[in-house]
Amino acid sequence: MSDNHQPDPAQATPAAEPGSTTESPSPVDPLVQAQAELATLQAKSAELADQYLRAKAEAENARRRAEEEIAKTRRFAVESFAEGMLPVVDSLETGLAIKEATPEQIREGAEATLRQLLAALERNKVLAINPAAGTRFDPHQHQAISVVPSEQEANTVVTVLQKGYLIAERVLRPALVTVSAPK
Repeated sequence: MSDNHQPDPAQATPAAEPGSTTESPSPVDPLVQAQAELATLQAKSAELADQYLRAKAEAENARRRAEEEIAKTRRFAVESFAEGMLPVVDSLETGLAIKEATPEQIREGAEATLRQLLAALERNKVLAINPAAGTRFDPHQHQAISVVPSEQEANTVVTVLQKGYLIAERVLRPALVTVSAPK
């Protein structure tokens, strides 16, 4: 046999050059890595804190604007109502200025002024609750003052003693009514 033996390349180890290391690259220093992570987290924290403060300021501004809008709405609603009442005041003052008015003139003036007043209330969504006799009693809009014997069906309105009023579908004052008693 021959001594021609070739070395296995997998088993061969290269010769190390002077000054070089054969180890894998050294791991990053844990302190440097922790400091880098801390800096990243601090930057993220500062960014989130800034976003929070901006969102909080925006929410506060939106709340303030909403409150101002509500205040304006209330102020102008009263202004609109008062504007509707001014012709009524003018009519009453004009009627009172006439010293020699006859009872018929006073009555005509009062009726005209009442029409003005009712029209102004209606424009401002104040509507009368004036149920007709025989209407079913509604405790949400009527207040029963008494129960009276009647030929009508039980729990129906017999008479209206005082009209009630709604403002934008909410009861401002219920109608005062007498109601028929059960038979």
